[in-house]
Amino acid sequence: MSLNVALVPGPDQVIVRFTGDADLSTAPVITEALGRAAALGTRQVVVDVATTKFWDVSGLHALVVFTAELLAEGRSCRVVGALADTRRLIGLASLGEHLALDGPVPVLPRRPVARPRPGSTPRSSPSAHPARGGQAPVAAGRRPFHGRS
Repeated sequence: MSLNVALVPGPDQVIVRFTGDADLSTAPVITEALGRAAALGTRQVVVDVATTKFWDVSGLHALVVFTAELLAEGRSCRVVGALADTRRLIGLASLGEHLALDGPVPVLPRRPVARPRPGSTPRSSPSAHPARGGQAPVAAGRRPFHGRS
């Protein structure tokens, strides 16, 4: 995939225009371009993504980090021209509150909570799962390791 960048500096803002596909392989291009824009020292950076056909979360993450860095310096970043698919991804990734967009991020319906069917046996409880804070099962004939022996 490829991503082209154009910087359009102005007296109070610089526009960064991305064209192409923004994904993991182009995240360094995004980060470098945003860094160049920030180095110009303008009060505001406008990121135009109208001609960016594809985004993944790594590209959006670079925008979120950049926006936070500018805010910490008393500056701002505004994203303009986001297509419907980009806005949907921003909503799915819960990044809408971290990016200043020129329009709304769609509110997506929450998935319903899975409930066991009547008469079925429930799966193991979430607390028994090691990734969710429970104890890992011990293999037969072994004691759990708790530090030094």
